Amino acid sequence: MPIDACVLLASMGKVLPMKKIALLASMALLAACQSATPPSTTASLDGEVFYLQRIALPPNATLSVSLQDVSLADAPAVVLDEQSGPIKGQVPLPFHLSYDPAQVKPGHRYAVSARIEVDGQLMFITTEQHAVQLDGKDPQPLKVRVNAAR
Repeated sequence: MPIDACVLLASMGKVLPMKKIALLASMALLAACQSATPPSTTASLDGEVFYLQRIALPPNATLSVSLQDVSLADAPAVVLDEQSGPIKGQVPLPFHLSYDPAQVKPGHRYAVSARIEVDGQLMFITTEQHAVQLDGKDPQPLKVRVNAAR
């Protein structure tokens, strides 16, 4: 075997052909690429729901918060994410919404809405639109005010 076609591995004391060295190096490189974590494909909005009335929520109250595409006036809003569940504690009530940035369409309008219910009866709801841009520059935590249902 010609010396110029081989590499001496000092640690092993063996001579290996260059093709084997290249194969081992490329396999190590591929293994390193596979173990790399992929970039995150979700973005999120964190915020708090609050109301101004000085009343406590009953222990069986539930909070629902949703992120919606509200671009079309003559069609139902498209929900990108929703969080719903029992309330732990009193206002302000924290929420976390996740969404896929690939779902965000240029020129569309997005908003966060919230509602608080007790035994299926609406107690508080958003009465103003809480617009979000979903460009990574929305102030966080978002402050979403709900008003008493009449």
